[in-house]
Amino acid sequence: MGYEREALDELFAAVAMKRSELQTRLIRSGKGEPFLLRYLQHHGTSTPTMLASALKASSGRISALLAILERKGYVTREVDPADRRTVLVNLTEDGRREVERGYEEMRSAVCWIFRQMGERRTREFVDLTCEFATYMSVCRPGEPRPTSDEVQRAFVEERDRRARIRETLRHDGKPDAAGDAVGDAVPPVD
Repeated sequence: MGYEREALDELFAAVAMKRSELQTRLIRSGKGEPFLLRYLQHHGTSTPTMLASALKASSGRISALLAILERKGYVTREVDPADRRTVLVNLTEDGRREVERGYEEMRSAVCWIFRQMGERRTREFVDLTCEFATYMSVCRPGEPRPTSDEVQRAFVEERDRRARIRETLRHDGKPDAAGDAVGDAVPPVD
């Protein structure tokens, strides 16, 4: 067994055995109610069809989620005056506050972890995580492995994305929806 398999087994074991409330909430934030709220905050007024596509969910699932969010006062649904067949979904002020509350809870917890790790290790971790995620974005199970050109293109896109985030942070001190970890590394392609 090579180092790759050993590292994979160790990573899986560490993630599975140390499942925390924070991990669970981070995973949940990419699904259901939290995802829809963040999507609406980032994209603005949307239709249920747009939400279903973004969440990769059925129209029935979206309808159920919207009913729950509407009862909580986080979204409104109204008929589009320009096309009465279309329903428009909007985030309310309470919904915006809920998104911000969720972000702030996660930010606080993750920043605490980063303080424990220290700046150097945190930056290394972020760079390696971004590198790993970039490779994951081009490597699909059951398909041929990406070419060197595809990998290099993905890393150039990632570098550009991170540069945009850095620029946003310089101007207003807040990251966009993509996150707030930035760096410059574009690894060489073998």
